[in-house]
Amino acid sequence: MDISVITVSFPLDGETLNELKSLCEEATLNDYRVYETIMNIPMASSFDSKGFMVLAYDDDKDVLVGAASAIDLMGLHTYEWSLVVTPLYRQKGIGTALVGGLQAGLDERGAEGQLALVIDGSPFGHAFIEKRGYTYSFSEATLETRAERVELRSDIEISPYAGEHAALMTIYSEAFGDLPEESEELIAFNTSTDGRKLWVARKDDMVVGTVTTVVENEIQWVTALAVLSTCEGQGIGTALLTFSKDFASENGAKYVMLDVEIENRKALSVYEKAGFMKAQQIDYFVKN
Repeated sequence: MDISVITVSFPLDGETLNELKSLCEEATLNDYRVYETIMNIPMASSFDSKGFMVLAYDDDKDVLVGAASAIDLMGLHTYEWSLVVTPLYRQKGIGTALVGGLQAGLDERGAEGQLALVIDGSPFGHAFIEKRGYTYSFSEATLETRAERVELRSDIEISPYAGEHAALMTIYSEAFGDLPEESEELIAFNTSTDGRKLWVARKDDMVVGTVTTVVENEIQWVTALAVLSTCEGQGIGTALLTFSKDFASENGAKYVMLDVEIENRKALSVYEKAGFMKAQQIDYFVKN
């Protein structure tokens, strides 16, 4: 078996994307785990995405048998990465070769940090990553619900961001513990990246919450949901989620999805009340 490994930067060409989709579909059918999102397939064709793929081919059969994907989501030189190998080619050293190519790619790009992502329950995933010097850090659950038209609350106005900078700085600081520069970067990223919309919620003419929606084909992601601390318990988070489902349906999405740390029981309760259910869990590992 002759395996070659190459590295390609985003955006990927259409032929390579189709090969990756086929690879992920085969692994998904075998493992009952969804790999397409964790492998950044929806973003890999965008000129706005900062990332790369390491691809392993069986040269004898001219077929893609494994891939590692790394992406710098926030443009801060911190990469999240994951890999998948087609079932028939596992435990043949391909995963190790992919990690080697990925680390070389991270070094070339001056990466200042990295997180390795593993789908909970995927074959060999946790043992493989721990043997390569990574330690478990935290887990996020991916929750989903159907996009649908729903009745919105009349006492809460939700509209696109229009310069409510100071109010969002306060909300992000309270909700996420962000430093001012981190909140600045989050606002800039969510207002300047294609497919992202930053929304602001007002009640009695006061900014009380925020959410960002992200479009990926038939899925609309929800991120950076936060409520002013003095207004918690008033249903504002639920109103923002309800709005997100309605907005997704209006714009042709079929599903609304979000990620939440599994230790955040308070947020999980809010999401479940809004009709979101756990689809799968991603475990994050840091390099020792």
